Amino acid sequence: MIPLGGLEKIGMNITAIEYEDTIIVIDCGLSFPEDEMLGIDFIIPDVTYLKENIEKVKGFVITHGHEDHIGALPYILKDINVPVYATKLTTAIIENKLKDHNLLKATKRKVIKYGQSINLGCFRIEFVRTNHSIADAAALAIFTPAGIIFHTGDFKIDYTPVFGEPIDLQRIGEIGKKGVLALMCDSTNAERSGYTMSESTVGKTFDSIFADYNKQRIIVATFASNVDRVQQIVNSAVKYGRKVVIEGRSMINIVTTASELGYINIPDGVLIDIEHMKNYTDDQLVLITTGSQGESMAALSRMAASIHRKVVIKPGDVVILSSTPIPGNEKSVSRVINELSMKGAKVIYQDTHVSGHACQEEIKLIYALTKPKYAIPVHGEYRHLIRHAEVAQMMGLPKENIFLLSSGDVLSITEDSAAVTDEVTSQGILVDGLGIGDVGNIVLRDRQMLSENGLLIVVISLEKGTNQILAGPDIVSRGFVYVREAENLMEEAREIVEKALDKCLSKSYTDWNKIKTEIKDSLNDFIWKKTKRTPMILPIIMEV
Repeated sequence: MIPLGGLEKIGMNITAIEYEDTIIVIDCGLSFPEDEMLGIDFIIPDVTYLKENIEKVKGFVITHGHEDHIGALPYILKDINVPVYATKLTTAIIENKLKDHNLLKATKRKVIKYGQSINLGCFRIEFVRTNHSIADAAALAIFTPAGIIFHTGDFKIDYTPVFGEPIDLQRIGEIGKKGVLALMCDSTNAERSGYTMSESTVGKTFDSIFADYNKQRIIVATFASNVDRVQQIVNSAVKYGRKVVIEGRSMINIVTTASELGYINIPDGVLIDIEHMKNYTDDQLVLITTGSQGESMAALSRMAASIHRKVVIKPGDVVILSSTPIPGNEKSVSRVINELSMKGAKVIYQDTHVSGHACQEEIKLIYALTKPKYAIPVHGEYRHLIRHAEVAQMMGLPKENIFLLSSGDVLSITEDSAAVTDEVTSQGILVDGLGIGDVGNIVLRDRQMLSENGLLIVVISLEKGTNQILAGPDIVSRGFVYVREAENLMEEAREIVEKALDKCLSKSYTDWNKIKTEIKDSLNDFIWKKTKRTPMILPIIMEV
């Protein structure tokens, strides 16, 4: 078992399971950049190991349709073109992505129903119904020659889901009776005691907010993929006689897909186009939008910053944030809340969200039903995995049978033993625009340096053959100092460069690299003494 991502941080979930000449890959997600990854859009897993063993890879088996589980598929399928197996809604969301990347014809897709099994190489994989914050989530029972591996995917135990049926605990118990060799269980909420509330409780909160603010326009921001949440907002809108506007590209895509497949029911005449908003009064409208995580280009952030073309926030608007900030997004979310409040909007973010992940008591129930020999906590930061390991010990698993893996570890399991035996590449590849993997640590370091200290460009023209100075040195500052207010400093810097040049030319240097290094070193020393700053210095020599 080789987790190629999804450990140490939330996101980028991908795990390879290998037996002799068969590899199956569970999920293929992306993760979002950390603060110091300047200009990076997102990160996809490094699948070098799969490329090296391409003849063994039989397919991608997907648990559900969230970005951190399917987002990297269009990038990875270009190199590893194998079939994709998933439930109905998940497949439809994946197909939307493949369309954008012109990969729809090239990729084989198969829709799997709950309870159905597929045979891939020497594995049989059964899809088991679970609940999550997106419909059609599945756990996977993987029957291998060495024993059964049970992978929960992202899950919670919801006895009253908005759409579909509760998690199939009966089937999980039956699989447990057969004997589970290893359990890979979601750790995202392992630090929280008790149970996760049912998704349907949020509907009551919406109802009471709609009743309290029956004269104001209501704007609700949530995750585009949380189809059940959108359904509950629509239900409240219908109940209180409001029209619904959907805004945000990803929200429109997913709601359209879910409506076509029957996972969301919007009565005729309720949904209106954003262009027709002006025909209705505030108390007749609800906007459902993206941006609950404070993403700078999402619809809600654009409204808050007054750069949205169609929607202007005005005093009296009620904005509901129906999500919890993902770790690392707290600052962006508070910025949006502050901007909305300054415009006079009432922002509600208490009790308007329930998690899609299992808390400790639900994790314990899965352990009680599956009775695994080995436990491999997955999906979470290290602190979540540690807490999960403690829960597993409470459920009677010996410490030596619980494995806290890092991405890239190779865990070899037999019926009688388990140990980490190897390591494979699993760094994560940075995606910036259309560039995949062309930005590495050195480029990031340069970006960080430029963002912190700015840039000085030194331009000199030399005569060909004699190396006489024809023009310059001219110094251009970008992000270091404002030249007009620092004329003395720039003049002194020029003199330093001239001295360095004279020194080089008197020694008859012909190697331009030596000249550039001399200029850099002397200018660096001078700038540091004067300003205690270290801008990037870029000497450019032109031969005329």
